Amino acid sequence: MDKPEKWPEGVPFTLDYPEIPLYALLDQSAEKHPDATALIHQDKRITYRELKEDVDRFATALQKMGVARRDRVALFLPNIPQFVIGYYGALKAGAIVTAISPQYKEREVAHQIQDSGAETLVVLDRLYPVVEKVRGELGLERIIVTGIKDYLPTVKRVLGSLLGSVPSYDVEMGEGMHLFLELIKGYPPSPEPVEVDAKEDLALLQYTGGTTGIPKGAMLTHFNLVSNALMCNAWLGAREGEEIQINVLPLYHIYGMTMTMNNAVASAGSMVLFPRFDAKEVLASIQKYKATLFSGVPTLYTALINTPDITEYDLSSIKFCISGASPLPPEVQKRFMELTGGVLVEGYGLTEASPVTHANPMDSTLETVKIGSIGLAWPDTVAGIMDRETGELLLYGDIGELVIRGPQVMKGYWNMPEEAAEVLKDGWLHTGDIARVDEEGYYYIVDREKDLIKFRGYSVYPREIEDVLYEHPAVKVAAVVGRPDDVSGEIPKAFLVLKEGAEATEEEMIEFVRERIAPYKRIREVEFRDELPMTPVGKVLKKDLR
Repeated sequence: MDKPEKWPEGVPFTLDYPEIPLYALLDQSAEKHPDATALIHQDKRITYRELKEDVDRFATALQKMGVARRDRVALFLPNIPQFVIGYYGALKAGAIVTAISPQYKEREVAHQIQDSGAETLVVLDRLYPVVEKVRGELGLERIIVTGIKDYLPTVKRVLGSLLGSVPSYDVEMGEGMHLFLELIKGYPPSPEPVEVDAKEDLALLQYTGGTTGIPKGAMLTHFNLVSNALMCNAWLGAREGEEIQINVLPLYHIYGMTMTMNNAVASAGSMVLFPRFDAKEVLASIQKYKATLFSGVPTLYTALINTPDITEYDLSSIKFCISGASPLPPEVQKRFMELTGGVLVEGYGLTEASPVTHANPMDSTLETVKIGSIGLAWPDTVAGIMDRETGELLLYGDIGELVIRGPQVMKGYWNMPEEAAEVLKDGWLHTGDIARVDEEGYYYIVDREKDLIKFRGYSVYPREIEDVLYEHPAVKVAAVVGRPDDVSGEIPKAFLVLKEGAEATEEEMIEFVRERIAPYKRIREVEFRDELPMTPVGKVLKKDLR
């Protein structure tokens, strides 16, 4: 594998990946930077020394309650300090973590707990009613309950309770139920050491979003996650003990987990935790805490650039931003950089790769950034474009399936060997994404294979149409799907959310696209909506639109 000519200066082409447990990254940061701020939540600051102590106390509590090596611990929590403590504490106890979306309902929660075999659950009090309705079928031996107020600053905790702005949810504590804070206070920070084979032992069962069927548990090892966190910091040029990042991506999602938590812990960086996204609060926090790094999704960046008073905030501390999870419209990318002065580049990843495999260089001159590209394959990551019928790797410019090899690629799917064999073949992870690569090694996602529209035998890629739609000044969010048609097979249909106060007609949008794209690719129908269905991380749920 040759180094691309435009490989970013200062980023090693290959890295040394220690075969250590993921929680060892926290131990190292706490030892080297004990007084550095690890977490900021509602103005409460927690240092690395304090974080490690609470993690060790929680790990001890789990072990004393009977959690053993390779047991599964489920986290049903938003972005609060308890997520970070529960995550690393479970790993240090020798367990495997599975994180559940706080937006899940009873059926979804039950499936993940049952499929993973988790016997321990850490849950936010306000989410407990979801669990309570199906508890009888879950087989849980331990339920650990926590609340938002548990880690608020003392003043906010007291005033919030008195004023009712921080509600307390009464949970009837039955057999096998424990309070998070009582465990932290009641056990010493001295867990029993657990032997971990970093390359073989699982750290995480990360369930795919289920947009293409039943969610599958990607088996990610300690080594997978350590390597991807270190790649991330190398690519970002993270300065040890100095970076401050906004954690608005959900930590239960692999993108937020790696790009805003594990990487921060690995570099002793500060995490500003947001349980939910609010554009003005995010902008205010960037200014207040002088955040340097930011990871998001296109819909999040779209919301930020459409905040009416964005120019009133001082965002000059931001160095680099990365966008992933779905294609970044060029117009959104350009506008964000114009408004903030920061560098925003597109990257790429998937759950099965821990998740990141590609990104554009973090180049403040933009000379090595290619708009519309997901960038170069990361250190020690080999990528190719494969012909799905012949299995042959294709040449520059040819369109085929993106395939990947690297230390971050999963072991397989939990209890689904046949499904794993379909995506892990001959040493390659098959992504299911249609892509091409140029002569300089930059990759371009043409589209998801399942999103491909077949119009009268022509292949129409929705992303190309969406990029055109985002050029229209009235468009805030755009999604294109194929609508079944008796004559043409499928016709491209656009679903649009307009910016506040903007107006447009179906005829106007159809004509706008027609003037900028080949005739067979033009949209035939437009539907305007107040919002589009999205996953919690910000992907448009095209299956729902179909």
